[in-house]
Amino acid sequence: MKFKIVSLGCKVNSYECNSIAKTLLEKGYVETKDNDYDVAIVNTCSVTATADQKSRQKIRSLRKNNENSIICVMGCYSQKQHDFIRDEIKADIIIGTSKRKELPLYIERFLKDRKQIDETEAQPRFFTYEELGISAYSENVRAYLKIQDGCDNFCSYCLIPFVRGRSRSRKVEDIINEAKHLIESGYKEIVLTGIHVGGFGQDLENYSFSKLVRTLSDLEGLESLRISSIEESEIDDELIDLVTSRKNIAKHLHIPVQSGSEEILKLMNRKYDKNAFINTIKKIREKCPDICLTTDIIVGFPGESEKHFEETVEFLKECTFNMLHVFPFSAREGTKAKLMKDQISPEVKDRRKHILLKLSDEMWDEYTSKFDGKELEILVEEYDDKGIAKGRATNYIDFSFPYPVNCVSKRIKVIYKK
Repeated sequence: MKFKIVSLGCKVNSYECNSIAKTLLEKGYVETKDNDYDVAIVNTCSVTATADQKSRQKIRSLRKNNENSIICVMGCYSQKQHDFIRDEIKADIIIGTSKRKELPLYIERFLKDRKQIDETEAQPRFFTYEELGISAYSENVRAYLKIQDGCDNFCSYCLIPFVRGRSRSRKVEDIINEAKHLIESGYKEIVLTGIHVGGFGQDLENYSFSKLVRTLSDLEGLESLRISSIEESEIDDELIDLVTSRKNIAKHLHIPVQSGSEEILKLMNRKYDKNAFINTIKKIREKCPDICLTTDIIVGFPGESEKHFEETVEFLKECTFNMLHVFPFSAREGTKAKLMKDQISPEVKDRRKHILLKLSDEMWDEYTSKFDGKELEILVEEYDDKGIAKGRATNYIDFSFPYPVNCVSKRIKVIYKK
């Protein structure tokens, strides 16, 4: 049987899809990218209203492209809206954010009686970590390694704790085994990923995220370890020392801030102190001056006045971030923020977004100018027919340069030119 698998949203979804594809391949299925499929699998996203819409559209388009295929839906959107997917879209197999490893069994069951299957569990907060086996989700030379699932933060704008469940760590032994497999498979960089990466270890006895980073960094043959995202409160002195001293840990940290206004942070239920945040950033900069620091920002949160927005702008400058990922607020059904007063107009959100994108460009230009004319070691990810290599340095700087031979997966030292 031929199957087609589609991932929407985050890297965690892509990782999970890769794990499921690997299982199906081992059972004799054949993967296809075109519309000639017997089974279509969609791992949905629900982080924004647009993500919901894309999930619905993709499920329907897969059915339309191949009316006789088996449509399987899983992920955050199906966890939240499985009734709608079952009754209105009429997918054949519906699961949420658990029981994904059972999908091959559900396909076999459906083939026998052609009866719709909805195995979505109702209480995601009680889910345990679902081990999907060794994966190898990658972007060419870079592989992603899932270390945890779920979240306990309950930010007022976010559905994820309700659809992904509580934060739960993957077994250390399974993480290490998969990391070794990725190294042996030739991947040059491993990116630690999850729903709340820095939450790893909080449900384990005598184990922490920093300890995991140290253990992975010690693995023989590991060339580069990158942290996808981490909250300021989870950056301890041990982690700062590791990022600073270990050559195989990427000199880049993505630290979400979302707002620089104390009032808006309280409304968001973001549990950090601005002064503590600044002190952590300063400590990182003091020990690792050339590190790249990036962040996420939400503009147009309910009640965000011009004063609140200006506070955010000044806070971002004080933090000396090097790049901003900017998102207009998206009201999600089932969240506290959806019910808040003083919702911001799309026009104001758009204006504030462009102000911050301009600031981000200025920050990035200032940061990359420091390296103009200096030597950078680039991990090459692409090489085209014109002899141009493209890759990324440990500090997140992308660079293209001519090279006489195909050098994908090689580390090349070049003089960086803006």
